[in-house]
Amino acid sequence: MNKAPATPKNSRRRHDREIFALAVPAFGALVAEPLFVMVDSAVVGHLGTPQLAGLGIAAALLMTAVSVFVFLAYATTAAVARRVGAGDLPAAIRQGMDGIWLALLLGAAVVAVVMPIAPWLVDVFGASETAAPYAITYLRISVLGIPAMLVVLAATGVLRGLQDTRTPLYVAIGGFTANAILNVTLVYGAGLGIAGSAWGTVIAQAAMAAAYLFVVIRGARQHGASLRPDAAGIRASARAGVPLLIRTLSLRAVLMIATAVAARLGDVDIAAHQIILSLWSLTAFALDAIAIAGQAIIGRYLGANDEKGARAACRRMVEWGIGCGIALGVLIVLARPLFIPLFTSDPSVEDALLPALLVVAVSQPIAGVVFVLDGVLMGAGDGRYLAWAMLVTLAVFAPAALLVPTLGGGLTALWWAMTLMMAVRLITLWVRTRSGRWIVTGATR
Repeated sequence: MNKAPATPKNSRRRHDREIFALAVPAFGALVAEPLFVMVDSAVVGHLGTPQLAGLGIAAALLMTAVSVFVFLAYATTAAVARRVGAGDLPAAIRQGMDGIWLALLLGAAVVAVVMPIAPWLVDVFGASETAAPYAITYLRISVLGIPAMLVVLAATGVLRGLQDTRTPLYVAIGGFTANAILNVTLVYGAGLGIAGSAWGTVIAQAAMAAAYLFVVIRGARQHGASLRPDAAGIRASARAGVPLLIRTLSLRAVLMIATAVAARLGDVDIAAHQIILSLWSLTAFALDAIAIAGQAIIGRYLGANDEKGARAACRRMVEWGIGCGIALGVLIVLARPLFIPLFTSDPSVEDALLPALLVVAVSQPIAGVVFVLDGVLMGAGDGRYLAWAMLVTLAVFAPAALLVPTLGGGLTALWWAMTLMMAVRLITLWVRTRSGRWIVTGATR
């Protein structure tokens, strides 16, 4: 019996199933990550205000360090997915091991740098005399978990490239649960205070890294892939990561500038800004889950020399991005009476919050397409273009944001500047996608 020819409707359904199967577990894993800090804050908060302040400073430093190296996940996903598409699983796992070895090297370097300068870093962040000792204690212990955290990033990229987002979800849930139990046990049961919270996080991260390594090593043995470090492969992983590092640093600069400008607007505006930024970050997790699916799917199609399939998947994911962006925008508008009281009861903060929040809601469809196209180009290994595009975006955003205090408009004007930033990203990414220059087929780019 002859197989029925593929139709556009069938093709869309196939892409929908793939995107859904990868994006939903990826969203769960992404949401689990910030819960680590929330648990630490909840446990340490009962020790006292200085301890909580110290945790806040140390956690900010740690999260900044880890976010800078997120390219370990992105670059590894794209490289592994290409080899999966090419049908070469041993090479795919070998590529993933190179990323993991790079993560270990970078983690060791971070530990060596941060340990001796921990007091200086805490001081730069403006810690008070009462909070500083706790921040230094937490930072010096927690930094020991950085190698494990970076291994988790790289190994997550390996599994995403292998089209597996379920295992990272299970590991994230297990890590979150272990972290919560260890925090309570070590902080209160063992009486270690804030040091117990730090050790709990280190142990939980090490357990997550061990779980990932078990899965990857088992796959390597099944397919006969070498586990030994390969200098050339590690260098290749580092080269692929440099442009994505530039992109990430540029994006972090955008967020830092926005927060600095909001602080100049006054206490009311910075309080409202932090609430909006928290909500914006949550919607970003949902959209980033689609981008992660895009990285894995596009890399696999290009590795299989299926240019038509890559284009079709890209179009369908853009439709997903628009649809999810509209849904999130509507949800923000409808749910605002419910979540605003959770953050503030100050009428002046609410007055500053509401109009800026509507700007965020309107911009969600733009953000949906931006996240998707970002994931598509990452999956294609087009990191160099992403770096240049983000630098251009930063160059447009910075003067627009810095003029807000001078020209007036307050927090709403600042979030229009953030919308401008997303619009510039949309234009640069759309131009690249339409050009087709991102489409380079084969097992390597």
